[in-house]
Amino acid sequence: MENLKSSPKGQNGRISRRDFVRGAAAAAAFTIVPRHVLGGPGQIPPSEKLNIAVIGAGGRGGDDIKGISTENIVALCDVDDRMAANAFNAYPQAKKYRDFRKMLEKEKNIDAVLVATPDHTHAVAAMMAIKMGKHVFCEKPLAHSIYEVRKVTEAARENKKVQTQMGNQGHSAEHIRMLCEWIADGAIGKVTEVHAWSDRPVGGQPWSDFLIMARPKDTPPVPSTLDWDLWLGPAQFRPYNPDYCPTKWRSWWDFGCGALGDMGCHILDPAFWALKLGHPTVVQATTTHWEPGVSSETFPRASIVRYEFPARGDLPAVKLTWYDGRLKPPIPDCFESNRRLGNNGAILIGEKAAIIHDSHGASGLRIVPESKMREYKLPPKTIPRVENGDAGHEQDWIRACKDGIPASANFDYGGPLTEMVLLGVVAMRVKDQRLQWDGENMKFTNNEQANEFVQPPYREGWTL
Repeated sequence: MENLKSSPKGQNGRISRRDFVRGAAAAAAFTIVPRHVLGGPGQIPPSEKLNIAVIGAGGRGGDDIKGISTENIVALCDVDDRMAANAFNAYPQAKKYRDFRKMLEKEKNIDAVLVATPDHTHAVAAMMAIKMGKHVFCEKPLAHSIYEVRKVTEAARENKKVQTQMGNQGHSAEHIRMLCEWIADGAIGKVTEVHAWSDRPVGGQPWSDFLIMARPKDTPPVPSTLDWDLWLGPAQFRPYNPDYCPTKWRSWWDFGCGALGDMGCHILDPAFWALKLGHPTVVQATTTHWEPGVSSETFPRASIVRYEFPARGDLPAVKLTWYDGRLKPPIPDCFESNRRLGNNGAILIGEKAAIIHDSHGASGLRIVPESKMREYKLPPKTIPRVENGDAGHEQDWIRACKDGIPASANFDYGGPLTEMVLLGVVAMRVKDQRLQWDGENMKFTNNEQANEFVQPPYREGWTL
């Protein structure tokens, strides 16, 4: 596969860190030290490694660290010592912190930051790092509110030296590039309809990890390993309860983004990229919620979210529908009678046929009916590939930090994708309402209640 080494976007004539180091070495030839002396045969010399700090070293962060293990892990931050124990033990030389603000202020040698906290603290951590000129990798969804996403995206864009990447690993995979190339090639004609679905929150994790309930009334003691106040971060204060953390936070409006926020940045990503969707103009949600005390606190067991996108250049208007909680779309007429839908996937319906992609990567990308797939001559690979595909997502960011050529899921891309996803989350809060969205001005034009969820207030002492 071709490595992602060139992109028309973001070069800006800058000299990369590697080129600077090589240029300096050439100017002082008598000081040259052989590469194998610095790093060993086939290894990265210490002088070319990034110093990376991880915020949220337990949970998902523990997995993300594996993708950046080629670099120097110099600091680890987590509010829960128990959750972060494996990472702390794996990197005993790294400085340990609970408060990321103190870590970033004290550790002056940090080049880059990986953020893998619960959704509600993504933005405050990423924004501080960006303002300090650190490269940032942030797990999906990029932030907890639409306002946060927009501001973090703008900050990264304004700070030209900062390289970013959102943690939607499938964006580096082969199948998403193939889909874009097929759509651009006219494989199924103009696309006007998209259906996407996920079995989350039911199928993707145990029932006990996803709650549909009112706020707990009991107030057990906070575990000694957890700093509850720091875990809450900018969210409004509430007493500790194990139904919030460490694993159940995604169920709660104040902390997570539900099944859509969890999986939408993965499953909707191919259609968003291939169809150049941008801002929708309409969003509407139907959910299983009915009891006020529950629906005001936790996400529904299942939902259907409908988006409408306007025409874009020579691309027609698109209607996109999201289903979760084991709900699935109707079977298109072009499907064979024996074809079944998997647990997670999407269908793009065009003039001539449809394309289905599911959780099986490139092997799960097919034109339907299958007779159309057999007839289709695959187009040339015009989109640069990422080495090792989705397994190389973190390394694509590392490369961007070193050569200055943006990673493909940088915040200029990941931000608008996340905004689309979070619009659906807002629509769930005012379910059954047909919301008109002004993307440029970041507001709903026909519903003030919905606008309240665009920028929820921070707790005193926290700012973006």
